[in-house]
Amino acid sequence: MSLAPAERAEALAILSTDGDALIRERATNALLFHPMESMLMALAQPDAAPQLFAFCAAHWGDKPRVADTMANNPACMLEQLRVVAQHLSTAAVQHLLDNLDPLSLAPGLMAALVTSSSLTAEQRSELQDLLKEETEPESAFVDAVAEAVPDGAKRITLLQRLSKMRVVERVQMALKGGREERVLLIKDPCKVVQRAVLQSPRITDQEVESFAAMTILSEEVLRMIATSRVHRKNYNVVHGIMFNPKAPLDVTLHMLTSVNPIDLKQLAKSRNIPETLRTSAARLLLQRNQAQASRD
Repeated sequence: MSLAPAERAEALAILSTDGDALIRERATNALLFHPMESMLMALAQPDAAPQLFAFCAAHWGDKPRVADTMANNPACMLEQLRVVAQHLSTAAVQHLLDNLDPLSLAPGLMAALVTSSSLTAEQRSELQDLLKEETEPESAFVDAVAEAVPDGAKRITLLQRLSKMRVVERVQMALKGGREERVLLIKDPCKVVQRAVLQSPRITDQEVESFAAMTILSEEVLRMIATSRVHRKNYNVVHGIMFNPKAPLDVTLHMLTSVNPIDLKQLAKSRNIPETLRTSAARLLLQRNQAQASRD
């Protein structure tokens, strides 16, 4: 058969599991000497065969870019990634953490990842939180529940429920629950749960806008909102972050040039934001005015 190199790699991977021992042996031997680039092309195909991932996990997992290519392909089963977890780059691990829904349901993969030498301290901390069996006391949720749930009886029930949930279960609630759960869990004591709220496919623009303006949220949550390319496209989110005194200064200074003239003028006069941001806004406003005057 005349096949493109990537198609040949996939066909050989399927044949490496054939019922005939001779076919299995010949296909395996052929794959072991297959060109790396065509193997990577085959691994990147959105409809790549499961046998291809299994073969690469077993035989090629330690080769450059193989593990990362597997991790970046949604068609790859997480159990196959567990085998190559030690060879994943920091960026590939972050890609998995940026998609918490499947990852949080794969304890074997998380346990394999947490020992990897390529993890950042923050990534390791999030994985350790996801693997925790301990639960939080009711006191950890009292304030957040009081703000999110006005009904007293429902509040008590929810507090009892949350105090029995592990981090990974609260992550699933944040991802798949309703607006009430997201408003509550954006203030969760665990950062990875907060991240899950922002990853929820059900979250609305209006919710993110309200989160951006909340002064009770942590700097980390505000940073996650501000550094999201999707959320930054919404000017109301930008406005909320810029006028939020809790927003990280390095983030707001970076976003300053995207502020419209009216808001820039207000920032230059505001006493509720850091002095550095206020003076930077005043300086930028002056520069814009001078540039406009020279054009006129």
